[in-house]
This record gives sequence, structure tokens and C-alpha cells, in this order.
Amino acid sequence: MTEYILRRVLLAIPTIVLVIFLSFIVMRLVPGDLVTQMMAERPYATQQDKDQLRKELGLDRPLPVQFLNYLGHAFQGDLGISPWTHRPVTDELKNRLPVTAEFGLYAIVLGLLIALPVGVISAMRQDTVEDYTSRSFAILALSVPYFFTATLLIVFPEKWFGWSPPLIYKPWSAGPFSHLEYFFWPALLLGVSLAGTVMRMTRTMMLEVLRQDYIRTAWAKGLRERMIITRHALKNAFIPVITIIGLQVGTAVGGTIILESIFNMPGIGRYFVSAILQRDYPSVQGVVLVLAIIIVFVNLVVDVLYGVLDPRVRYG
Repeated sequence: MTEYILRRVLLAIPTIVLVIFLSFIVMRLVPGDLVTQMMAERPYATQQDKDQLRKELGLDRPLPVQFLNYLGHAFQGDLGISPWTHRPVTDELKNRLPVTAEFGLYAIVLGLLIALPVGVISAMRQDTVEDYTSRSFAILALSVPYFFTATLLIVFPEKWFGWSPPLIYKPWSAGPFSHLEYFFWPALLLGVSLAGTVMRMTRTMMLEVLRQDYIRTAWAKGLRERMIITRHALKNAFIPVITIIGLQVGTAVGGTIILESIFNMPGIGRYFVSAILQRDYPSVQGVVLVLAIIIVFVNLVVDVLYGVLDPRVRYG
């Protein structure tokens, strides 16, 4: 197991480097570079002023030199300084990452609390009202985008009832209830969107497991339904579901970027959108690097969980 984990970590390094390289190139291919954005506030700037600013930012050097220089500093923990705020990108991420991580965690937990029980009940009550209702819910969750429902949640309750979800960030110091209320509604919207895929996979795998001979034997022995589900069926059905949950982390990351902008969250998602609009190269590359590390780490955890859930899995 240790050798396998070490090998996966070593393989993750070129993956992360490739992600950094792609973000580095894509940002420089987008029309309107950083110097153009910054000089837009100075309409009387001359070409000499632009060349001087480009030199100060290190953008006058060849792209391979810029990339290698950034990569060397990144592996030392230095992600550069934002040319707009003049603050280290590392400090910005340290302040904003806890907000995004908390939001993503709440969304995934709420999604699992919805998807797993509903998926199991749907499989146990196949072709009944409960099954049809849960399948319709899954299709609706997959079909309606969360940014659309977020807009509806903000606009229509305010228009009809004079109420809207909190749009001003409340830290823990403002009170646990206010803090959790602020995260609840966006986390619920994103969690419902994530629950659709997990629920359908849970139902499919439970139906497959429930048709196995050892489950029929358990029924023949007179075991209770709860024991059959929890001790025999759910553990084996959960292995492919783990893969889907791991993939949903990437979806949750994309969801936090959009919903943070809608709900005015001080997380890295909103920071990322602002950095893209301003062509803030160090900030964009820093956010992409952090998100790539998180996704690679989650995939590693998912692979390790296979061996925990199924002792037959061997890491050769």
C-alpha cells in the first residue's frame, strides 16, 4: 500500500506541472493581456510606458523563460504577487481557501445525505411510487443547472415574501447559526445537483447486488432487511459509487466558482473569476494549482478506499 501511494504521488507531479503549463499558456492566448488591462485606466499612456510596465512585470522575456521561472518559484511555495493588489497570491489563497473548502464540504455532505438513502430506497422498492419519484428527482437534479435555481432563489422569494438568502458572509464569530445559515442555501443547491448522479449510480449498483446469490441466501435465512442492506449489500454496491463521488469533487469545484460569485462569498472561486477578468496571471495560476492538487489528492483517497471496502483489491 505504501509503495502504491508513493508511486501515485510521484505520478501526480507531472500531472500538476501539465495543468500549470496549460493555464499558463491559455491565459496568455486570451485577447487583452495584463498590460493592456492595466493601461486601460491610463488613456494617455504611451507605448514606452507599456513597454516599461511589461518589463517590470517580467512579461518581456520569452514564454519558456517565464514558465520555468514561475515553476521554480511555485515549487518553493512562492506563487507570485498580484499586480493589481500587490499582495502575495499565497496569502490570498490562505485567507480564501477555508471558505471554499467549507462550502464544498457542506455541498458534498448534503448531496450524499440526499443521494444515498434515496438511491437505496429506490432500489429496494423497484417499480413502485417511491422508485418513480426518486428517479424523477434525479433527472430533475441533473437537468436544472444550479446557477439557474440560485438566481430563482434570490429573486422570487424576495419578490413574493420579502425574504432572500443571506448574501453577506458571516464568520463563526458572528454566531454558529448565522454562519451555517449563510452556507446552507448555496450548499443545498449544489448538493442537490451533485446528488442526481450519485443517486442513480447507487440505485443501479444496489439493484445489481440485490440479485446476487449471497443476498438471496441471506433472505432465505430470515435476516432482517436492515441487516441485509447494511452488512451485505451496501458495502459491495458502494465501491463504484465511491468513484462517482470522487469525480463529483471536480464538479463541486466548478460549482463553488459560480455560486461564490452569485452569493458573494469571499472564497477562491470569486477570486478566480475576478482574476480572469483582470488577466491577473499569478492569481489565476495559483488558484488552478491549488485546485489541481485538491483533485489529485481526492482521486488518490478514492483509490485507497477501494482496498478498504473490498479486501480482494490488491495494489501491485
